[in-house]
Amino acid sequence: MLQGTGSNVGKSLIVAGLARALLRRGYRIAPFKPQNMSNNAAVATNGGEIGRAQALQALAAGLPPTSDMNPVLLKPETETGAQLIVQGQNRGSLKASQYFSDRRELLPYIVESFQRLSREVDLVLVEGAGSPAETNLRHSDIANMGFATELGIPVVLIGDIDRGGVSAQLVGTKMVLDERDQKHIAGFLVNKFRGDKSLVHGLIADIEYRTGWTSLGTIPWFENAWHLPEEDVLDIRSQAGDGITVAVPRLPRIANFDDLGPLAAEPSVQVDIIPPGQIIPTAADLILLLGSKSTISDLEFLREQGWDIDIASHVRRGGYLFGLCGGFQMLGQTIDDPLGLEGTAGKINGLGYFDMQTTLGKTKHLANRQAQCVTSKESLTGYEIHLGETVGVALAHPWFIIDDRPEGAQALGGRVRGTYLHGIFASDSFRSRLLAEFNQTSIVAYSDMIEQTLDELAEHLEQHMDFEEFLRLSKEPLCQ
Repeated sequence: MLQGTGSNVGKSLIVAGLARALLRRGYRIAPFKPQNMSNNAAVATNGGEIGRAQALQALAAGLPPTSDMNPVLLKPETETGAQLIVQGQNRGSLKASQYFSDRRELLPYIVESFQRLSREVDLVLVEGAGSPAETNLRHSDIANMGFATELGIPVVLIGDIDRGGVSAQLVGTKMVLDERDQKHIAGFLVNKFRGDKSLVHGLIADIEYRTGWTSLGTIPWFENAWHLPEEDVLDIRSQAGDGITVAVPRLPRIANFDDLGPLAAEPSVQVDIIPPGQIIPTAADLILLLGSKSTISDLEFLREQGWDIDIASHVRRGGYLFGLCGGFQMLGQTIDDPLGLEGTAGKINGLGYFDMQTTLGKTKHLANRQAQCVTSKESLTGYEIHLGETVGVALAHPWFIIDDRPEGAQALGGRVRGTYLHGIFASDSFRSRLLAEFNQTSIVAYSDMIEQTLDELAEHLEQHMDFEEFLRLSKEPLCQ
């Protein structure tokens, strides 16, 4: 099990790299995360919902993603509440206080998924969540030491030297853990190092002395990490390009932001993430509204920022406007949430670019799709992951066709487009045709780039980690 001294220390990336490295050595590998919190989700092959990071790790391991790889997924809807996904299926919304008091009841589902997964492979790489040092949550923990101790799984603790104070991170974590938890930590990694590694030899020796844990390596900063899909919204950032500019307003509950990855990878595309308090630049060629876990509240936020005015000016000047999933819903006339499924019940006017109305209901659409673009005739794969039924005359002018049914909408001669489909920009041929509309050329083979980056990451870890010691530390779990 790979745990971290805090969030964003590189756990997800290291698990993906280890999975690919061990796959290349001939092992059957599976990723597993007992509990994840992210609005960046993927549709598993068995129809469930899992964190996007586990889908990437499954790809690294050469496996189709299944809901057993992430049996508990929390999708934040408000500051104090989230949608609960268990073994891929929606269980409704919970307040944080309710979840943390009841979450040990979810442990049987987690163990069941782990057992099912572990029977199929040689080694399971388990990823923790946040930090085991959050002692106020230890009594009900299922994501870190609560899971490790339940199944007798050894832990490798990851510290982030780029943040500074890595010794305090690692030594301090040991100091706040009780004796039983301490015994499960078998070694540590120092991640995100920049500079001359000889300068940290004394530091590593000191950490080993103070903790009694074995160092498994110091991992330098992996420069091409940005090629891989991000899991945390805090990680999305602008990417420079020398062609068109795509402006993306950063909404509080933004979801499935990995839709940006294929665009950001193109040298001819500049992706500008617009933070709160800034206007959308007039130089933008395309404004892209991404998905949202709380569409109504995010639309209210968009208006509070004055971005609706910026968008209207942009469209009047002849600019392009695309909406994906929740962003698509925002482009209609109204959005109605009568049951309060994404927050407070209510109805709101949309931005009005499409003559359509959306009503949120309990049915969640989860499916991988094969589609054809109406305009370019390009075939592509994507996925749906949303609440809501949308009706209106705008749908008579779809962007895509799925199984002979229309999907999405287009208006103003195609300058305004929207769809429920995620993942459309990952199709090389579709993205190439799209960029050609802006007189730009696509030069990226996106899937190949992801595979190559995973191979590079595997080689990076093999070069800087003690793999033999890592494998030696693994053991059979207590629950079979």
